[in-house]
Amino acid sequence: MFPLTLMRLASPWVLGAALGLGLATTASAISDTQFQNAFSRFVQASAGDSAAIDAAAQAFQDLVKIEPANPVLHAYAGSAIAMQAGNSWLPWKKMSLAEDGLAELDKALSLLSPAHEAPVQNGTPGVLEVKFVAANTFLAVPEFMHRRERGAKLLGDVLAHPLLASAPLGFRGSVWLKAAKEASKAQKPAEAKRYLNLIVQQQAPQAAQAQALLKGMAL
Repeated sequence: MFPLTLMRLASPWVLGAALGLGLATTASAISDTQFQNAFSRFVQASAGDSAAIDAAAQAFQDLVKIEPANPVLHAYAGSAIAMQAGNSWLPWKKMSLAEDGLAELDKALSLLSPAHEAPVQNGTPGVLEVKFVAANTFLAVPEFMHRRERGAKLLGDVLAHPLLASAPLGFRGSVWLKAAKEASKAQKPAEAKRYLNLIVQQQAPQAAQAQALLKGMAL
């Protein structure tokens, strides 16, 4: 079974992304307006608007056709397609969409090169954006798809990457929040608190949510 939460797999980080992310390429065949139109649908879908999921997936697939070598576009397309799996009632369709979404994310990761480590117009290197989108998706799909280990590794890669320190605060806060939630799931409260306290200390946009989680852990 595919959990309904798969429909909202991006919700832990998408608000941070909306604060700091845009088209993560320095030279693009598509305009920032085209990207933002697709991204706005992705934000809606990630926040739980099931009516926006198909539109988000189609929008990013259309952009991939225009710029097939852009790993960021492949990453968002893959994540949106994976969300379609969580929104389907047909078991065979769920599996097909999930596999298609994961394949698109694999493609995004394979397209990464040293060029994607360079600062981009939004301040977030493409390598971090792609790996974080993939990590969230891999960690959200069912266990039998065997992606959790890779998702955890990708999240660790983002956390350890030296470029994270210069990424927008909203993005960093999203990464730390995801890391805290994963640590909590793994029964590592000290690690979870460390990331949550970092969010609060840095006054990231996710500070209120981090404070609420810290308060809950203290009960």
